[in-house]
Amino acid sequence: MEKENPMLELHTSEQAAPPLPAAWLYVPANRPALWAKALSSAAGALVIDLEDAVPAPEKPQARANLRQWLLERAQGQPAEDDPSIWVRIDPTYLTADLKTVMDGTAPLCDGVMLAKTGLDTMAQLEELTCGALPVVCLIESAAALRDLDEIARFASIATFGIGEVDLLADLRISRTATTTAAIDAVRLRIVASAAAGGLAAPIAPTSTDFKDLDTFATTTEKMRNLGFRSRTAIHPKQCPVINAVFTPDEEQITAARRIVELSDAAAGGVTLDDSGRLIDAAVVRESREILQRAGTADPQHSPDTPKRSY
Repeated sequence: MEKENPMLELHTSEQAAPPLPAAWLYVPANRPALWAKALSSAAGALVIDLEDAVPAPEKPQARANLRQWLLERAQGQPAEDDPSIWVRIDPTYLTADLKTVMDGTAPLCDGVMLAKTGLDTMAQLEELTCGALPVVCLIESAAALRDLDEIARFASIATFGIGEVDLLADLRISRTATTTAAIDAVRLRIVASAAAGGLAAPIAPTSTDFKDLDTFATTTEKMRNLGFRSRTAIHPKQCPVINAVFTPDEEQITAARRIVELSDAAAGGVTLDDSGRLIDAAVVRESREILQRAGTADPQHSPDTPKRSY
């Protein structure tokens, strides 16, 4: 009989984890002056980037500065509306990067984004952190895309992100008008694996064009409709757009709240709307998910609440 890997057990929790933020703002780890400015942005999460944003010769100093900052934050009292703090780590320097964000076995940040995720790297990360550090796994290779369902089984994974430039290059897919459907199929594969694995909805890839916010809003709406519930940003101006797209409006909230009220009143029986039409169970689940994104849902009854205790 094949021996089971204890690191691949799904962990559940009586107290469900909160939903992930909508806007994730990248900030270079070698530019500490930007960290404080980013704290006052509209981002729900800051991603301090130790990977691509930092040249190799600058990484040791960037790690030292970041660790000191994280230690000071851990000893202080962050503002209630401060974004969560995540760090994008480089698998080439996995041990050094993890030492930056861990104080013994205790995380100094809310989690890490693992660049160029692979099965071996995830296994090593969980061993080094004893599974105590939440991870967003960036899917950036054909191998990672193939192994999505296995990666989703690691206990510490929160959800997937996409390093789309690297992923498409590895798949030999050019970004053209004729490959839009193929790229959407790749994205949907990641959305489906996250849902099947009980993870939070994945984080959509960003756009480097931070000046054309109208187009950014349109592409963000498309990502939302494909099943993403958050997106990364490279500029603070993108964050309000992301928040607006992923936050339901008042009309949606009112309609969803009424459907949930009717469903709860039916107590498991047939649910009818105010005009007497049958409300399908899938519509009730969608309504609960809308309320969750609006921040007004009971997390114990929300279908999109992550099933992990990260």
